[in-house]
Amino acid sequence: MSATTEPVIVIVPGLRDHVAEHWQTLLADRLAEAGRTVRTVPPLTEDALSREARVAALDKVVSEIEGPVVLVAHSAGVITTVHWAQGSTAQVRGALLATPPDFETPLPEGYPAPEVLGENGWTPVPRTPLPFPSVVAVSSNDPLGTVERVTELARDWGSALVDLGEVGHLNPASGYGPWPRAEDLLREVEKTG
Repeated sequence: MSATTEPVIVIVPGLRDHVAEHWQTLLADRLAEAGRTVRTVPPLTEDALSREARVAALDKVVSEIEGPVVLVAHSAGVITTVHWAQGSTAQVRGALLATPPDFETPLPEGYPAPEVLGENGWTPVPRTPLPFPSVVAVSSNDPLGTVERVTELARDWGSALVDLGEVGHLNPASGYGPWPRAEDLLREVEKTG
């Protein structure tokens, strides 16, 4: 892609928002150092568990960008992206959707219960095809979503599925920090868009 049509990368974090040592933060820093334009959906100061507020925050970031966009979402950021995609997404060229959680079954201790997620608008999770190319990266030992469930979501969304192997939830608690493969998958998404 030429510099004039290079999409802006929009980072869509999960419920824990900005974490300095998270792969999304490190990826954003590397891309910015390489001259790419990167925007991150900012943390919410209120209604942090509200799906509607998170979708509105993503919409605000994208609406402020002129030109094409590629989304890079992790965890609940994937679910935010899928809910947001029910509206206008014309400028989105593609999305990398890493380790989506299964919000419709009980999560491990310390995470919101399915009833709480439902009360905050997260469920049901949309199952319609996304209006842009996407890659879902699945972990074979993610405590927040089984391979089977994430595979179903990817199929329903019309996403390509990439098996990452045993990477837990692909977060600092699982040993990720840097995730170099993110850049390779991002290039693949940009090629398809």
